[in-house]
Amino acid sequence: MGLLITLLNAYEILIILRAVFSWIAPNPNNSFYHFLVQVTEPVLSQIRRILPQKSGIDFSPLVALLLIHLVKSLLVKSP
Repeated sequence: MGLLITLLNAYEILIILRAVFSWIAPNPNNSFYHFLVQVTEPVLSQIRRILPQKSGIDFSPLVALLLIHLVKSLLVKSP
């Protein structure tokens, strides 16, 4: 259980880093940014399919963070 929560925490950090990198217009050739996209895009793209974009703002990272937080809280409360 502890390992799963640690992995979810790490994934949260990767999502946050990707969001921050997107705000500062990263170099698409940057290997770290490319890694962030590869790791986070499978989840974020699924959320984007469901969630309509409002005024060009991508809320998928926020929704992903909220879902991860929900999963972690359910894991901690389970017996």
